[in-house]
Amino acid sequence: MSTMIEAGAVNRAENRSDWALWLRQIRAIMRIEISKNFWGRRAFLIYLLAAVPVFLMFLLSIVHTDGGKDITRNWAASQEVFGYIYEYLILQTIVFFGCAWIFMNLFRGEMVDKSLHYYFLCPLRREVLVAGKYLSGLVASATLFTLSTIGSLFFLYYARGYPANVNFLFDGPGIWQVFDYIGITILGCLGYGAVFLFIGLFFRNPIIPALLVYGWEWINFLLPPVLKKISIVHYLHTLAPVPMSEGPLATVVAATSPLISVPSLILFTAAVIAFASIRIRRMEIQYGGE
Repeated sequence: MSTMIEAGAVNRAENRSDWALWLRQIRAIMRIEISKNFWGRRAFLIYLLAAVPVFLMFLLSIVHTDGGKDITRNWAASQEVFGYIYEYLILQTIVFFGCAWIFMNLFRGEMVDKSLHYYFLCPLRREVLVAGKYLSGLVASATLFTLSTIGSLFFLYYARGYPANVNFLFDGPGIWQVFDYIGITILGCLGYGAVFLFIGLFFRNPIIPALLVYGWEWINFLLPPVLKKISIVHYLHTLAPVPMSEGPLATVVAATSPLISVPSLILFTAAVIAFASIRIRRMEIQYGGE
């Protein structure tokens, strides 16, 4: 009996040691990859994408002659207009293509640069490599596109002036709307990041699968209720702080509760990352075909 207890204690100690090692390796991979994502030669395009909605809101609220006055006079309508700008420009375009660029290049970019084998030669589990790279992409995308969202909201609120914004943000629903937009952006990076990491691992030419996913997300409003739920944008749309119509052609479907939407996106992401981890175990380096 004492021998069995000692063996169990040794196994638990070894498991704790393994987890500690994996966490250290994940942190090390994240440091390397975050630096690449923010300062690498492929990062410039992401900064441009993130700046587009901020620059647009700057033009609408500051440069446009009557833009600030229109926002102040028609505040409710302006919030709805921003909701459309957020969903169709920021979320379904900027975040989508930004995540595609960041996450597909985590592995596919290294294949093109003929540098992935350096990771494969290291004494680390490939699942750890997937986790470290995914988390680095999530940190980069969530940081840049959250700042893009906040910058866009800043110029929306700037047009109203200080007193009105203080009342709206702290005595009204404003601060919660800001948090909602930030949360949706992060969830978008979470879900789209997993999809594009998977595509980057499975497809030699990831552009066609990415465009198919983009088309599916854009026609979501036309799909039957069952198919609507096989998309990321459906769950993100239900979290929008300002309700918006999908148009007269949209298929009517009951809104999904946030208590279902958020866990569903997290579980979906976990499943895709787990599948990618299984895939990478059998992955072989073949630079010649790249």
